[in-house]
Amino acid sequence: MRKTSVYLTTDEAEGLRRLAVREGRSQAELIREGIRRVIEDVGAKPRAFRSLGAGRGGAVVGDTAEPPSWRSDELYRKAMGNR
Repeated sequence: MRKTSVYLTTDEAEGLRRLAVREGRSQAELIREGIRRVIEDVGAKPRAFRSLGAGRGGAVVGDTAEPPSWRSDELYRKAMGNR
């Protein structure tokens, strides 16, 4: 086992203390159990990759897959105004 430090808010620390007393378990044991549950939950879900481009729901404009706000003519109009 390795030692680590965790910063808790006053409310979190007090809630953990009360739960440990009520359950008759140590605070460290409850923290380890919580960490195991989070790891299991996250590990069971497939990873969702995110894209900065049009990978998730970006509109196809003309021949390009650029979102309309990234089109050069649209950027020019925004920067220079409607001239």
